[in-house]
Amino acid sequence: MTDTNGNGAQGAPGGAPALNSLAQYLKDFSFENPNAPRSLGAQEKAPNISIQVNVNAKQLAPTDFEVSLMLDCKAGEGDGLLFKLDLEYGGVFRLMNIPEEQVHPIVMIECPRMLFPFVRQLVADATSKGGYPPLYIDPIDFVALYQQKAAEAGAQSGAQAN
Repeated sequence: MTDTNGNGAQGAPGGAPALNSLAQYLKDFSFENPNAPRSLGAQEKAPNISIQVNVNAKQLAPTDFEVSLMLDCKAGEGDGLLFKLDLEYGGVFRLMNIPEEQVHPIVMIECPRMLFPFVRQLVADATSKGGYPPLYIDPIDFVALYQQKAAEAGAQSGAQAN
């Protein structure tokens, strides 16, 4: 038997660890197609595509966290810019019976991993509707991203200590 809380999310029976997605939503979205329609013709070579990914989290309640996955994507450069896409996709997650030392990694790795398929589809739909082939972003290694951010934070705190 499982417990349910007031919003219908299943609780963790017997104190078992649980991660529940309470909501997902598009917070901010922009697609710019500055050189259309002349940029929609056949390209002589594949454009340079750059994708920047960032994850932010904010604690809303003792067990609830808002996690935002942000993407900044560009195809082409300078006057040859094909498109620019900025997206922030968020979710509210409830962590129950998670050891304190595991909360931060779960929020910054597992929660964005749960959001990513929806972000990937939004990017593919937007580029397709913008007149280009759909851009399907390769899976993101959120563990490596987390480790990179932790290393950068450690380097910054080490530099400030000197």
